[in-house]
Amino acid sequence: MAFLFNDDFFISSGKRLTGFPRYKELIDRDFKRFWIINLFTILGFLPFTIGVIYALLSSSLIVLLFSCLIGGVFAGPALSGMYDAILRSLRDAPGTCMENYRRAIRQNFKQSILPGIIFCFMTGIYLFMLLLFYMAVSFPSIGTIVVYLFSLILFTMFFVIYWSQLVLFEQTNIIRIKNCILFINHYFKKVLLISVLNIFYIVLILLFLPWSSILIIFFGFWFPIFLSTFILYDGLNESFKIEEQINATFPEQIPYYEDDNEWLQRKEHENTL
Repeated sequence: MAFLFNDDFFISSGKRLTGFPRYKELIDRDFKRFWIINLFTILGFLPFTIGVIYALLSSSLIVLLFSCLIGGVFAGPALSGMYDAILRSLRDAPGTCMENYRRAIRQNFKQSILPGIIFCFMTGIYLFMLLLFYMAVSFPSIGTIVVYLFSLILFTMFFVIYWSQLVLFEQTNIIRIKNCILFINHYFKKVLLISVLNIFYIVLILLFLPWSSILIIFFGFWFPIFLSTFILYDGLNESFKIEEQINATFPEQIPYYEDDNEWLQRKEHENTL
């Protein structure tokens, strides 16, 4: 997306940019990488999507459960690859897109299957309940809607934190769940914000189907995950010591930031070629 932002905007002073300049820098630098991995993630969710559509059209809960079971086996590793790519981008880890993606799938494949099944199961149930609300003779009560939205928000809040831990650390599920609860409690406003933004994004996708399928191809998975982790990254890094632990274990992943003089010399050299 270099056509949106001028490269000269990203002059570095030997340290990482912050705020909106950092956001634009990452989008400009890694949009192509995110888009490619987004396509793999779409393929990973394809069995789940086809099964859920058939289950909704046939109003079959059995088909839905079977689709979530089978679909989660593929969706879980695909989602872990997407999270890994975005977290690597946020910490400026080196390496090519496909090398890092293959490594992420290989490292997280087994441990992401069960969370993938649970994630697909919960997503399928929420969609099935939404269909029941739509087909109901009378409008659902306020209490039913409040419970539905409250549980959906909690589900979204939980899985954003859970999946970030899954691709970063070797932990037991008990520790991950405990960390999720502690993190949400400490950064409640930020986690609530990204949960609402994610739900709003999904609602827009559902409301404007099938035209929104174009949006899914370009922004479907990577953009809401990127926005969520971008907002939460400082908190995640502070709480879990992400960069400290990874730099100690994998020193080859320590990023390098050039200062102003180095940046100017590199640009002068590039312009003379």
